[in-house]
Amino acid sequence: MDWDQLDLHPRITAAVRRANVRSVRDALCVSGPDLQRLTGLSRSDTQQLLAAAATACRRHPPIPALLLRGGESGLRLSVSCPVLDQLLRGGLPVGGVTELAGESGAGKTQLALQLCLSAQYPTEHGGLDSGAVYICTEDTFPIRRLQQLISGQSCLRPDVPPSLISSLRFSDHVYIEHAADLDSLQVCLSRRVPLLLARGLVRLLVVDSVAALFRSEFQAADWLERSKQLLTFSSTLHHLSQEFTTPVLCINQVTDVFSSSDHSLGPLSSNVAPALGLAWANQVTVRLMMRRLQGTVARGDQHSALRRLEVAFAPHLARDGRDAGVWREGVRGVLNPDS
Repeated sequence: MDWDQLDLHPRITAAVRRANVRSVRDALCVSGPDLQRLTGLSRSDTQQLLAAAATACRRHPPIPALLLRGGESGLRLSVSCPVLDQLLRGGLPVGGVTELAGESGAGKTQLALQLCLSAQYPTEHGGLDSGAVYICTEDTFPIRRLQQLISGQSCLRPDVPPSLISSLRFSDHVYIEHAADLDSLQVCLSRRVPLLLARGLVRLLVVDSVAALFRSEFQAADWLERSKQLLTFSSTLHHLSQEFTTPVLCINQVTDVFSSSDHSLGPLSSNVAPALGLAWANQVTVRLMMRRLQGTVARGDQHSALRRLEVAFAPHLARDGRDAGVWREGVRGVLNPDS
């Protein structure tokens, strides 16, 4: 880039040329004091020069820290439940990778399906006005449960006009992929998913589950190679999330733990921890845990085992939790489970 293209005083431009600083990048390779000595400019002129050079070389506009942390000014994907949205301060952050871990039968897939439908609502109703891509790595996609959730949307979302709900063709905008091994998963994430995102067909990516493939393809002695593959996988997810401003939800399994600590990366009170260890824990932005508790709750003619959704860690959320139940229409928070 030529110096004349920068918004600089002609005096500064002339001084740079006299010092034989040929390019903008060359100026950034010199320290401030050295650049000031070479050009003979004042300290304020040198700072102005460096600021203009850095702006010219920046590929992407800067992202405010509040948005990086999922602040309140950022877009959120609603869970379609006021109680759970309150826990998450509006829903899932659009930027970064959110992990939802829990034992089998805790309701992880139920919540993921619910988010696939929530994403299709307009932004004024907590959605992203787009579809979702759901990658299955272990079980077949629960299409019957999805259809049941679709038929119960008017009950789950009384805040949305019925005419809007009936106008949305939910099942046409949930794109299903199956990955039987890590190679097919990487192909899916590097080719097909970016194509759907670039065309605006989807705005939510769900991987169910993360641990299935990494547990089956690696033995205990292969921990180094597994860690490398995990880093490659997480890097791809973060790249997709940042490039297309899309939330990424990863379902994870859990493992038993035999000691507890106040500084653990698991839930507030449990004898299990998310699978894949610290190598994976360091890659997620938000970690949520879902547990199945003792007891049941009732809602009309329905009964559900009591669940609890907890925030294990997040840059913008306190460690807290809410009780919930799984009903025909979806997952709903329970304010007074004992009543």
